[in-house]
Amino acid sequence: MPDPDLDRFTSRRSTTYAPNGVVATSQPLAAEAGVQTLREGGNAFDAAVATAAALNVVEPTSTGLGGDVFALYRTADGEVGAMRSCGGAPADATIENVRAALAEKDDISEYYPDDGGYAVDDTEDAGMPFYGPHAVTVPGTARGWEATVEELGRLSLADVLAPAIEYATGGYPVSEVIASYWSGAEDLFTDENAREAYLQDGSAPEVGEMATLPRLGESMRKIAERGADVVYEGEIAEQIAGEVQKHGGFMTVEDLADFEPEFIDPVSTTYNGAQIYELPPNNQGLIALETLNIAEELGAGEYPLDSPERVHYFAEATKRAFHDGHRHITDPEYEEIPPLNSKDYAAERADEVGETASDVSFGVPNANAEDADTVLLTAADDEGNVVSYINSRFAGFGSGLVAGDTGIALQNRGASFSLDPEHPNSLEPGKRPFHTLIPAVAKFGEDDWAAFGVMGGYMQPQGHVQVISNIVDYDMPLQAALDYPRWRYREDGSLAVEGRMDGTLQTKLARMGHDVRVLPPVSFGGAQVTRLEETDDGDVLSGATEPRKDGTASGY
Repeated sequence: MPDPDLDRFTSRRSTTYAPNGVVATSQPLAAEAGVQTLREGGNAFDAAVATAAALNVVEPTSTGLGGDVFALYRTADGEVGAMRSCGGAPADATIENVRAALAEKDDISEYYPDDGGYAVDDTEDAGMPFYGPHAVTVPGTARGWEATVEELGRLSLADVLAPAIEYATGGYPVSEVIASYWSGAEDLFTDENAREAYLQDGSAPEVGEMATLPRLGESMRKIAERGADVVYEGEIAEQIAGEVQKHGGFMTVEDLADFEPEFIDPVSTTYNGAQIYELPPNNQGLIALETLNIAEELGAGEYPLDSPERVHYFAEATKRAFHDGHRHITDPEYEEIPPLNSKDYAAERADEVGETASDVSFGVPNANAEDADTVLLTAADDEGNVVSYINSRFAGFGSGLVAGDTGIALQNRGASFSLDPEHPNSLEPGKRPFHTLIPAVAKFGEDDWAAFGVMGGYMQPQGHVQVISNIVDYDMPLQAALDYPRWRYREDGSLAVEGRMDGTLQTKLARMGHDVRVLPPVSFGGAQVTRLEETDDGDVLSGATEPRKDGTASGY
């Protein structure tokens, strides 16, 4: 039943409804690219790729061709499936080779945020570099886009890339949140080719300023004309490998050519009558599912919406799921993963939860990834397709390297590896790193499906849980479910909350033993959702977008 106190929170926006199709994402021009694709005869999958490609241009601070892409979807014929398009470490990227490469540098501080306290004498104790050539893994984006439209879409790759190419070459005004993030490139990019690709006269564009990315636009034009192979076997592949090698890394054209995306089965669980589907390892979807299972066992969603007990029991469930996930989730081709989405196991973990906060180690693969950001989009059409699509370089502009004159900024997803050979995510040739990216699908009823997700590093599974609970337990409309104040469990053991969360509630949580910290809204992720409800009077398409971002939910 809806909580009677729900009316005390006023949604900042309304849920979007449309008869033919809906796209929700973090930048309005990208959403428009997706809707345009739907109008031109594409389905939700075509719209997803068009939107993702546009985001590479209009939100280059969070995504790019140098990163990876994932999808989770329900097709018009009822299939629930997933696509994983993420590459692994280069064939020569061993722990020994990386340590030897670090030892040869006079100063490795450029590889770590805020210098990290590292100098050459500390090489043996240094963790996996966060920036630089050793953090670069094989990018999956281009072949992932191509596989999506070829297997699930109706249009050509050239058709769906057209809006992005137009934005890149013709220009667009930069929106507010993105302008703020873009300023970080001024310090990150040191090579001239990187600065020419993403800075204008040495500076990031200001809010409302017109930006063009002609080098990136030209790379997209080549992909549109020749297909994704140009990124993995052609001239772009040579520039990617050459850039990494120039800085002392191990990527080769052969590493790129060997990559192929894969279509895989999702993992799932039920939560208070809803079926939730997530990506399996090497992604962190099992963390969201384990959290939901423990929370259901604890009855967390049965407490009043604004009660400290609700937040407490969800947070305690989250702690245990992160503890387990960060000790077991890795590339399944290298290690067997236990069934963390087991209801029986969740019951055991729930038995450990008390009425006060507990001390449970987070155990992150890489603490610097805690606040990494990315882009997520969702799309739905009147045929019955819903898709959640996520495309990322890991942390902002990624490794800090841009491949030659391609305009392609290379990801730093390899930062999630460990240089400890005993760690479950230890670096090995060809191995895929622990991945935070988790698009998701929910089945609320027999003919009621939603594609959703929440961006933001280790906020992602926590955001999934809160959005699902808001909809399932408290019967919130989609937009209100995204607007509602959030909390997040942090690597340091604290419980972060948004400042607009009721002060009395914060005080009560502190009395329950939680180390409560107030963080700004940008720390709590970026959610998107589109929903398809089949009714006797016809299909109802709806969508909602994250109020903490620049985006919109748009339909036609």
